[in-house]
Amino acid sequence: MADLRDLLTQLGFVDAQSLLQSGNLVFRSDARTGAHLERLLEAEAAQRLALQTDFFVRTAEEWKAVVAHNPFREEAERDPGHLVAMFLKEAPNAKDVDALRAAITGPEVFRVEGRQAYIVYPRGIGRSRLTNTLIEKKFGTRVTGRNWNTVLKLGALVKA
Repeated sequence: MADLRDLLTQLGFVDAQSLLQSGNLVFRSDARTGAHLERLLEAEAAQRLALQTDFFVRTAEEWKAVVAHNPFREEAERDPGHLVAMFLKEAPNAKDVDALRAAITGPEVFRVEGRQAYIVYPRGIGRSRLTNTLIEKKFGTRVTGRNWNTVLKLGALVKA
């Protein structure tokens, strides 16, 4: 994580912070956002750190919207460790959402809001067949998930 924070500083970003060893970074940038920034970070991490990874960038406003638009508020209060915010490279279309819904064989439920999906894993994510791989296959885009506790911790860093 220190190497990633240093990379952001070298690239001119300000106040780079990480949340534990979770792969999550918060930083300030006035110049670049969105997919362009994701591609830049992916290229620079590959070149400078020999790190092949996807970056999922959200602005502070987008992060606040992720929290505000959570359709599973009761689950977030009752059992935040079983609620996951799934961050998507691209928003899925209605056909892809229907395909994922049809592929679910367990008690999981989800809702999509733009480039985020919110998923409740009542029995835990480790026992579920609703995996990142299945979601990526049905949505045709890369994804990464964070449990609700981590989403809120990152939200606190964004506010600071």
